[in-house]
Amino acid sequence: MNTFKHKSLYAALAGLGALGATGIAQAVSVNPDGLGQVLIYPYYTVRTVPTGTLGADAAYNSLMSVVNSTASAKAVKVRFLEGKNSREVLDFNLYLSAKDVWTAAIIPTTEGAGIFTKDTSCTVPKVSTNASSPTGFVNYAYVGDTGGDSLDRTREGYAEIIEMGDVVGSTAAAVTHGASGSPSCTESALVEPTAPGNTVPGSGGLFGAMTIINVLKGEEFAYNATALDGFSSRSLWANAGSIEPTLAAVNPKTSVVVAGSNVFITPNWNANVATGGNPVDPVSAVLMANNVMNEFVLDRETHSSTDWVVTFPTKREYVAVGTGPAQKLFQNNFRDGKSCDDITLTLYDREERTRQAEQGFSPPPPVKATSICWEANVISYILGGGTLPAKSSAFGSVNFVPISTDFVNGWAAMNFSISGSAHKLVGPGSTTFNTVTGGTGLTASTTFIGLPVVGFSSIIFENGTLTSGGLSIQSNYGANYNHRTTRSIQ
Repeated sequence: MNTFKHKSLYAALAGLGALGATGIAQAVSVNPDGLGQVLIYPYYTVRTVPTGTLGADAAYNSLMSVVNSTASAKAVKVRFLEGKNSREVLDFNLYLSAKDVWTAAIIPTTEGAGIFTKDTSCTVPKVSTNASSPTGFVNYAYVGDTGGDSLDRTREGYAEIIEMGDVVGSTAAAVTHGASGSPSCTESALVEPTAPGNTVPGSGGLFGAMTIINVLKGEEFAYNATALDGFSSRSLWANAGSIEPTLAAVNPKTSVVVAGSNVFITPNWNANVATGGNPVDPVSAVLMANNVMNEFVLDRETHSSTDWVVTFPTKREYVAVGTGPAQKLFQNNFRDGKSCDDITLTLYDREERTRQAEQGFSPPPPVKATSICWEANVISYILGGGTLPAKSSAFGSVNFVPISTDFVNGWAAMNFSISGSAHKLVGPGSTTFNTVTGGTGLTASTTFIGLPVVGFSSIIFENGTLTSGGLSIQSNYGANYNHRTTRSIQ
């Protein structure tokens, strides 16, 4: 599939270029190979879950990595956002030398979450290197937004890394690892006014991953970050302490979306911005899906449980704090700790039987829609009726939707298509190319149906303590599966 998508894109650009239909030098797209200028990590958590046989709760840690695969040193913005309303809880500038790797751990603190790193790559401000006193996440951006002011909100959310540019001159020298393996991190080379003059447009080539691990429970989930390539053709450098750049800094405002055998190149989102559009629209377009599909496992014999992570990375750009409908795309503004969007979730067992799910007891009535209400949502599948839990089954998330079902195993399709103007992103005209027929065309406008989404499914198998060779062995396992999606573009 990756090869097909690349061939589709290359063929489209070549074919359209031959027709004189494009002068496109750069356009944002999702890179199926995982390399890009922007990395989106759909979920981190330091929530606790019961350990069962150990008789106590144990916390998850989230281990983050980013790799610079290029021969150029880079400046990137690292940003963490809480999961309810996507308010920033920490950001800083990170400098990567050529071929560098940076790692860090998000861990629980007494009140919320924090981060520390044993890595020597330069950060401004300096991130703690001590696990016993991590750099704490903060609540300044969400105090008073009706979702609660507690630092507990920082315990789960998502992260993004945005390349600000390749660095040269004194900045590159200060961040390059020498023979000792540690850069000098000379402060004057990493702050204004030196750094902006030493930053040139970024060359991409970043990739990253997150490992969510609960050591005491013996479970681990790992995933690759979603990569956006062609994000910016200019330097996006901003001093530490600035909230810039964000995903709305995409430049030029051009998107490329591959949907089946069709490629949609939409080059004039700026015109939309001028008439009430949103600067982040091109990024939303490349992340749009009308269906998210994945499996669930709820076997009683292995005490299995399943949580889906469903994150909307651009939602914050459309949803305000207050009453009434959102600006566009999403349905509602953030009120009383929620900003809900209607969905329809259809469940299938492994023998093709099906029904639609509701948020509540099992068995459900027919044709019932539910809703998801946060930026980083956890959909938790629960077998049978009874009292619904206070947290999700696998991750212990409080930003979760419990879905009760009598299907022990199967798969589900989450559909975002609804009537009305919500869940639709109307953009300017696109140039289209069909990779099968070779046909090209132009549209007066383009409508992307669904919501901009990233995420995965996590399934736990708990065999408890087993005996092998006279030894007691904890036998719990976790597995991760990327979501499968479909697109609807008109």
